[in-house]
Amino acid sequence: MRELTYGEAVNAALHRVMEELPETLVYGEDVAVPGGVFGVTRGLRGRYGERVFDTPISESAILGSAVGAAMFGRRPIVEIMWADFSLVALDQIVNQAANVRYVSGGRLAAPLTIRTQQGNAPGACAQHSQSLEALFLHVPGLRVCMPSTPQDAYDLLVTAVHCDDPVLVIENRTLYFGPKEPVETGGAVRPVGGARTRRDGSDVTIVTWGAMTHRVLDAAGRLAGEGIEAQVLETPWLNPFDLDAVLAGVSRTGRLAVVHEANVTGGFGAEVVARVTEAGAPLLAPPIRIGTPDVRIPAAPVLAGALVPDAARIAAEVRGLVKG
Repeated sequence: MRELTYGEAVNAALHRVMEELPETLVYGEDVAVPGGVFGVTRGLRGRYGERVFDTPISESAILGSAVGAAMFGRRPIVEIMWADFSLVALDQIVNQAANVRYVSGGRLAAPLTIRTQQGNAPGACAQHSQSLEALFLHVPGLRVCMPSTPQDAYDLLVTAVHCDDPVLVIENRTLYFGPKEPVETGGAVRPVGGARTRRDGSDVTIVTWGAMTHRVLDAAGRLAGEGIEAQVLETPWLNPFDLDAVLAGVSRTGRLAVVHEANVTGGFGAEVVARVTEAGAPLLAPPIRIGTPDVRIPAAPVLAGALVPDAARIAAEVRGLVKG
């Protein structure tokens, strides 16, 4: 057990896979000599030499070279500094990486890990604040996960690198420098997939992921003070998605709320609601989605903070769901 911040846990995971998998490479913009814009890759260049290197500012080149390297025996771990910037390389991710196994008839794979971070932070503005997980969840062949704790940041990244499919690991910069927590390093590689109950309750099931998990837990604590017991079900893996865990929770509580930072329209919350209703879950009330309104994120922190769901808004909307 080690006491690590979220960012330090990512760093520890990178050290582990670089040591145990000699075919790994780490590269991207400013990840080697500077140690990453958030300091997450510090110390890797000094320890592993040319296996860690900086690239030009070209997301398409980063992802394109990584797909080719993965097809021929390497396990690249590439960093896209902001998830917004991955849009420049959509062809390499969607048409190439996610298709390798299929178009080769299973003869080739693309064991490629894409690390990025997303979400609003003070002053982020519209081009550095989008939550884009739903876009990538529309792509068959691409695994997607969103860690919310230092332990998850470590475990999910190690799992992603060992996976023989392309995996998108979406981190959150507001978590990098959070409090240190006990993190179990080493041990067996965790399987892909799964969900977990972060708080149990009998009145409503709240499904969430990523950094929003912390706000949902805060909201659940406030609701408990009013006599409303909410189950908080976190789904760190979004593809594959643990629908069975959601259905088990909803079958007990009869109510469902899905909370994410992404815009409501087209967000993955709509997919979760659709799957639950299609499965015929016994619902006492229509499910609700809580997310950011369909607007761009302004630069002013006060305005941005008014848009992204906080604990007070989450509690208010869940309260309305439970009390009808």
